[in-house]
Parts: sequence; structure tokens; C-alpha cells
Amino acid sequence: MAAYIKPTVEISEVKAVLRKHFSSDVTAITPLEGGNISTVFSFTFFDKEYIIKFCDLARSFETEKFISNLLSSQGIPFARCVELGNFKSLNYLISEKIAGQILNSFSFEQQQRMLPEVIQILTRMNQVKSETTKGYGTINSSGDGTYHSWREHIIATYAEEQEDSFWEGWHSLFKTSCLEKDVFDECYNRLLAYSTYNEPYRFFIHGDFHQYNILSDGQRITGVIDSNGKYGDFFIDLATLDWHIKTHLKLDAVQIYQDYQQEMGITIPNFEERLMGAKYYNGLIGLRFYAKMGWNDAYYELRDELLSLI
Repeated sequence: MAAYIKPTVEISEVKAVLRKHFSSDVTAITPLEGGNISTVFSFTFFDKEYIIKFCDLARSFETEKFISNLLSSQGIPFARCVELGNFKSLNYLISEKIAGQILNSFSFEQQQRMLPEVIQILTRMNQVKSETTKGYGTINSSGDGTYHSWREHIIATYAEEQEDSFWEGWHSLFKTSCLEKDVFDECYNRLLAYSTYNEPYRFFIHGDFHQYNILSDGQRITGVIDSNGKYGDFFIDLATLDWHIKTHLKLDAVQIYQDYQQEMGITIPNFEERLMGAKYYNGLIGLRFYAKMGWNDAYYELRDELLSLI
């Protein structure tokens, strides 16, 4: 399986799409860096900034409008979705642009100062109300989780056959990439064991909560972007943030999180076990993704970390 390459989109093609939704007053169409799966541009319409993302994976943006409405309606600074559509073989999504730069672009001191605010936003986001929905795992276009249980979601995530998805035919990675089957199987078995502690809990999960999906003006957090939304245990988001914070800043996000929960009078049962289940869940996703993208150094670093957890 070859490394995934996100689609190439020309400025002329972006203009053609935008003409469907906006007048000729669209200006400053600019390609943006970042995004492992989507090709992203910013543009301006009547002095207001927007983002347009293109992806060649089926149903890649179907749930983002639901997530956008869910979060923004409950005070989470998440970009509001404006339009969805198709262009040639691509899907696209247009959303309002949140002011600021990715958190990782700021100095260590600035990020350290804003980390408590990040923790506060994470706590609020994981507690958004979604009583009208049901299910666990990946959020579908109706706003429900795709599976009846968290364990069912895990098993489906690593099923060999996943037709018309980013992971179609992924077992070939064992032969064509750095992905090691014995390592994967060992971590998968550990995941299943620890996931029993995560299974009783159902909250909104951002699914990719780290410095590259958090925006800031250098003084405060201005917004959160690019959710890979799920329903399950909020420890998934905490483990994601902690791994990135440790890797880039050498800070302990888990301790800051625990301090904030204690300050708020929130008691969290089975903290260590749930965190371990979340680390294996995220870690397996990371191992497989790094292998498919051909990021061998990142793969081996994460592999060694996962194997050393117990």
C-alpha cells in the first residue's frame, strides 16, 4: 500500500467551486499548510475570512456540519460550517475562519501560559449535551454514533475489510510498510483489556485535540478546528493532548488536567486505567497512520513508547 497523498487542487478549481456559493467579490484565495488528508485554502468575502477544504475520501465531511452546530451552539469556539458539496471526484467543506494561528507556532512560554485555558476548553467540550443522539464511536451524518458499544467501535476500526474508506486494504501495510504485525497484535490485545474501563462512558470526543488543531492570538485560545468526532470516553482527548504536549513542550498535561478537575470538585473514577485504555486506542491509530503515510521515524518512536507502557 503506497503512502497516502492528499489531492492536488489548483487555484482555478477553487475559484470554480466558490462561484457556486459566492459572488465575484471573493478575494485572497491562499493555500494553507497543514492537513494530512485535506487540501486547504483560505479566502475572503466582504472582509470576512473563510476556509475551504478538499478531500478525495468518500463522506469525508458529512458529519462536520453536525459537529460544528453541536459545539458552537454550546459555547465551544468551533468554526461554523457554511457549505458542503462535491467537485469532480472531491468533497469540499466551506467554514468560517477562526482568527489566530495554530498553538504550536507560539513560544514555549506562551503555550505554557495558555495550557490551563486549553484544559478548560477540553473539559467544557467533553461535557457538551447530546441527549438526542445515540451510539458510540465515529459520529455519522445523522449525529449518532455508528456502533452500539465502544468495544464494537474498536473491533470495526481494525477490521480487515473497510471498503471505500481511508483504511481499505490496510492489512497490506504489514508487508509494504514499517507496520509490524506482532507489535500491532500485542498493543491491540492490551487495548481490548484496558478498554473495559472506558466502555461505560459516553461523551463527545473531538478525536484530534492537540496544538495543531487549537488556534490562538498569542494571549488566549481563539478556537478549535478539525474534529474527528466520536462518542466515548473523554480520556481519548486527554491522552491525545498529553502526548503532543509532552512531545513538543515536555510538560505534563495530565497533571494540569487533574489539578483543574480537583479545583472544580470533579471526581473521576478509574483515572489511571481509563487513561491507559485511551493511550493504547490513540497509539494504535497513530502506528497505523504513520505507517501508511511513510513516517517511519514517528512510527518507531510511538511503537517504543506504547510497548513500554506496561
